[in-house]
Amino acid sequence: MSTETIVLGGGCFWCTEAVFKMLRGVKSTMPGYAGGTKANPTYEEVCDGNTGHAEVLKVEYDPKAIPLETLLTVFFEMHDPTSLNRQGADTGTQYRSIILYTDKSQLPAIEKSMKEAQKDRDGKIVTEVKKLDAFYDAEDYHRDYFAHNRLQPYCMLVISPKVKKIKQEFANLTK
Repeated sequence: MSTETIVLGGGCFWCTEAVFKMLRGVKSTMPGYAGGTKANPTYEEVCDGNTGHAEVLKVEYDPKAIPLETLLTVFFEMHDPTSLNRQGADTGTQYRSIILYTDKSQLPAIEKSMKEAQKDRDGKIVTEVKKLDAFYDAEDYHRDYFAHNRLQPYCMLVISPKVKKIKQEFANLTK
């Protein structure tokens, strides 16, 4: 089985991971930092907004089980791609909407998905698209955050509704 990798930033990586972990065909996820300039940043440094990095999720998937176009459809539904440098109450460039491709062959699917997603929105999609230069794993306590902290207020108020929405809209894709 051959897998591919795409890196997605749709606000807080806890939300993004919770959504993508439940999709059939997704083989692994890793929260981390990418899109900036500082090597090996810490969570605190990224939160300060001076590294240029976004909170992102590295998604390894089986393209035969879930095509990139389908992953991107979910991505554009799970966050607001028209909101510049914010998702809900989370503000700053670290929460920007971003797609980091790992291979140029992914660009046509990205461009097509963005055009499709734009049709359903009043505001202009501001999702940044660029080649992945470097990916830095987030600290261990960020991995599977939602699964380990479901009763935390942020998880209950922000992540749970996103997970529920995606489960309803994409029931045929969830595990």
